Amino acid sequence: MLNDVDEVLVALADPVRRQVVDELRQGPRRAGELAAAASMSHPAMSRHLRVLRASGLVEVQAHDGDARVRVYQLRAQPFTALRAWLDQVEAFWSEQLDAFSEYANKRNAE
Repeated sequence: MLNDVDEVLVALADPVRRQVVDELRQGPRRAGELAAAASMSHPAMSRHLRVLRASGLVEVQAHDGDARVRVYQLRAQPFTALRAWLDQVEAFWSEQLDAFSEYANKRNAE
């Protein structure tokens, strides 16, 4: 699982790719629409989309059966895996804070 999370974090480390994810939250988009929204060239956007596809964050489908037109959309699974990992990290810190709080309360009671 951690390897998948690593790939997702690497993909999301770039602000342009996070912007693409935000755009795709609104619904599926063509690569040209994503490039225009980010004010970048089609080849530059293509490189970002390649990273997002490799990480599993987005998938591409032919539009209306036309293989020349590709539409990108988000995939839920990588975000679910990332959320599960973040929940584990949060649980660790909650346990640490609870233990510290218990220790501080004991010290104050003494």
